[in-house]
Amino acid sequence: MNPQLVTDILTAVRTSTRLPQPRRSTVRVWSLSGVERLTFPDGTTAIYKYAAEPFTTEHQVLRAAAGAAIPVPAVIGALVRDGVLGMVLEDLGKTAREANDEDGIIAAIALHHATIDPMLAELDYEALAVLPVLARGHLYRLRANGRWTADTDDIAGMLDALTAGAAKRAAGATTEPWGWVHSEFHPTSLHIGTTGWRLLDFARAFTGPGLLDLVSWHGTIDAPDPARLHHHIEKYIADGGHRDALADRGGLAAPDWALGWHRVWVVEWFMEQALRWINDPSQDQVYIDVVRQHLTTAVRHLKP
Repeated sequence: MNPQLVTDILTAVRTSTRLPQPRRSTVRVWSLSGVERLTFPDGTTAIYKYAAEPFTTEHQVLRAAAGAAIPVPAVIGALVRDGVLGMVLEDLGKTAREANDEDGIIAAIALHHATIDPMLAELDYEALAVLPVLARGHLYRLRANGRWTADTDDIAGMLDALTAGAAKRAAGATTEPWGWVHSEFHPTSLHIGTTGWRLLDFARAFTGPGLLDLVSWHGTIDAPDPARLHHHIEKYIADGGHRDALADRGGLAAPDWALGWHRVWVVEWFMEQALRWINDPSQDQVYIDVVRQHLTTAVRHLKP
C-alpha cells in the first residue's frame, strides 16, 4: 500500500473534520490494512485505520451498525481514494480485560436482534450453496496460472463433494438467528473497556446465519469441538438468543451445520485472497495447507 496515499487520505479526513496535525504511531499493520494511534497537541487521541479493497466500505458498515444500536467505535471521518479507505475512529483506549465466552454471547445477541441493514450483502440459501462452486472456480483459475498444480487433487475432490451436497446441506440457512453477521467474530474483535463493550473490525459484515458468528468465536486453530459449540449455543439461547439456534438444518444438527458451512465460507475467502487480493505465489503452500485443513473439517461435518 502506498504510504503517501495513506498519509494524503489522513490529511484530507483531518482537514474535513478540522482535526489538528497529530503525532502518528503504528499499532499494527497487515498486508491489506493498518491501524495507527493519533495523538493530538492537546493530548487527546484517535485511531486511524486504513485498508485496501475489498475492505473499503467498513466506515459505512460501522455507521449502519451504530444506527442499529450495535456498540461500535464512532466514525469521526472517512474517505476512499484510489481504492484505499482511511477512517479516523474514536479511540477506545486500553482494554479492561480480555473478552470471555459470556461477553461473546452478549455481543452475539445484540447483533442478532439488531435491525437488518439493506446495504449488507446477504448469505442466504442460494449464496451459501454456491460457495463450494466459487471455491472450485478459484482453484481452476489458480491452476490456469500455473499455481496450486501439485498435490491439490484432494482439495479438488473435497470441493466437488461439497458442491454435490450443497443443495441439501444449505437448507435452513435463513433459520433464526438470521441477520447481522460480523464474520470476524473473535475475542480480539470485542473491546471490553471501563465503560462497556464495543465490537471492532466490521469490514466483512453481512446478513446471514447468525450461527456463523457463534461458531467462529472459538477460532479455527484448535480442532473443532461440536460439544463445546453445542453448550455455547445452549447458553446463547438461555441468555436471550433466538430459541431456534439449536434447530436441525440441512439434515444436520446445528453444531455440525455451523462448523461445516463456516469452514466452507473460510475456504472460499482464503482461495479468493490467494487468487485476487493477496496474489502472492510465494505464499501458496501456506494457503494450500489452511484450505486443506478447513475442507477436511467441512467434509467431516457436512457429510456431503
